[in-house]
Amino acid sequence: MKRGILFGTIVLAAFIGAVLGIMFTVRYLDTFSPAYKSIEQRQNLKFVSLSKDSFSQTSITPNFQTAALEVTPAVVHIRTVYGAGNFSLNPLDHYLNPHARSSGSGVIVSDDGFVVTNNHVIEDASSIEVVMNNNQRFYAKVVGTDPTSDLALLKIKAVNLPFVKYGDSDRVTPGEWVLAIGNPFDLNSTVTAGIVSAKARNIGILRDKNNLQVESFIQTDAAVNPGNSGGALVNLKGELIGINSAIATSTGSYAGYSFAIPVSLVKKIMDDLLEFGQVQRGLLGVQITDVTAQLAEDRNLDQVQGVYVTRVNEGSGAHEVGIQAGDVITRIGAHPVSSVSELQEWVARNRPGNSINVTYRRDGKDKQAKATLKNYQSSVELKKKEVVFELGGAQFENMAYRDLIKLNLDGGALISLLKEGSWKEAGIKESFIITFIDKVPVDNVEDLNRILEMKKGGMLVEGVYKTGGKRIYGVDW
Repeated sequence: MKRGILFGTIVLAAFIGAVLGIMFTVRYLDTFSPAYKSIEQRQNLKFVSLSKDSFSQTSITPNFQTAALEVTPAVVHIRTVYGAGNFSLNPLDHYLNPHARSSGSGVIVSDDGFVVTNNHVIEDASSIEVVMNNNQRFYAKVVGTDPTSDLALLKIKAVNLPFVKYGDSDRVTPGEWVLAIGNPFDLNSTVTAGIVSAKARNIGILRDKNNLQVESFIQTDAAVNPGNSGGALVNLKGELIGINSAIATSTGSYAGYSFAIPVSLVKKIMDDLLEFGQVQRGLLGVQITDVTAQLAEDRNLDQVQGVYVTRVNEGSGAHEVGIQAGDVITRIGAHPVSSVSELQEWVARNRPGNSINVTYRRDGKDKQAKATLKNYQSSVELKKKEVVFELGGAQFENMAYRDLIKLNLDGGALISLLKEGSWKEAGIKESFIITFIDKVPVDNVEDLNRILEMKKGGMLVEGVYKTGGKRIYGVDW
C-alpha cells in the first residue's frame, strides 16, 4: 500500500514538474534567438498536420476568394514615426517639431511573431507599430535589415499568430494569376489581382556604395500603390511568392506595373537576419554586364545570351578557379542565366563558404568550374552582429532566468555599472532592469542594442530595480 502511495506521489510530482517546465519555457524563453535558424522549417513544422489537397481547390475559373481569406489576416499595417522619438522629453515637441509619419505593409511569416517588410518602409524610423487586420497593435523590434535587397525582418511579442507559408517563386511563370495584399493609402487589407508579367526584372531603384544591390523582381500587373510596400504577393494557393516593393510610375501612383522581391531570395535573407542579425552575402567576385547583340558583335562572341565578365577580382572565388574577363557565364548550377539580375539572384541565395557550379563560354567552348563564394572582405567567415555591452556610460548584463522568475519578468537588460552619460543624467541608478523602451519589450542586451540603433532624441524607459519597484524615466539619447 505504501509503495503504491509512494509511486503515485512520484508520478504526480513528475507531472507537476513537467507542467511547470513548459510554463517556464513559454513564458521566459521567448527571446530574440529562437531555437530554429530557418523560418521555413518553423512553417513546415506548424503545417505538417494541415497539408492541403491542391487538386481539390483547382477550378477552371480562378478562385481568388480562398487565397484572400487565408492570407489577409497575416498581412499587417506598419506605421512608423520619424523624429526625436515617440515619447519626447519636451512636452511642446509634438507642437513645435511635429513627427513625420509614414505607413506601409508587412507579412507575418511565423506563428511566434516574425514579420517581413521592405527596408525602405522602416528605414530611420524611431518607432515601429504593427497593426493586425483585427486591430491588435504591437510595437516591433528590428531584427535586421538588408538595404541591398530592400528587405527587413521585424519581431513582435505574440504567439499563435496567423502567418503566410512560403511558396516557390522559381515555379512561377508569366501569365499566372497572383494576388497583391497590403494597405495602400492606409486602406487596410486591400486585395488586388493580376498576372505575372515577367521575372528577373532589374529596374535600377536600389543603390549600394559597394555595388552589391540585388534586383531580380517579379513583375505583375496587380494594382499596387503607396502603402502596399512590404505586403504580400501570393499565388492562388495562398502561398507567399514575393514581397511587393516598387511600382513603375511617373506620378507616384499605380500606372500599370508593380514589382515584388521573389520569395526564393526573401527566405535566405530572413534566415540570415534571424541567425546572424545581418546578411551573409556570398560573392562570386566578378563585374558583369548583359550580353547584347551589340556587345556580341563588338567582342566577337558566338552567342547573344548570357552574362559577360568585364573584370575578375583578385583573390575571389572566380579568380581561384580560372574565370577570366571576356568569359560569358551561361549557367549557375543547373539554372540558365541570361541577365545580370538572374545571375545576382542565384548567387545571392548562397552564403560565404558555399560552392556553386559555374558554366561559362570561352573561345567558342563551354567550360565548368566549382567556385567557392566569399564575402566582401574575401573571406568565407560567417559574421554575427556584435553585441555591445557598454552603451551611453552604462555597463549592461543579461538577466539570469532565476532572477527573472523572482521578479516575474519576461526579460530585461540589467545595468550593472553606471558612469557619466545619458542613463545617469536621467536619474537611473545601478541595478535597474530595463524592460521596455518606447513600449517595445527588451528581452536581453542584444535586444537593447537593436532598439537603441533606431533611437534619436527622447525615449521612455520602463523597468524595475532588483530590490523591487517599477520606475519610468525619460532618457535623452
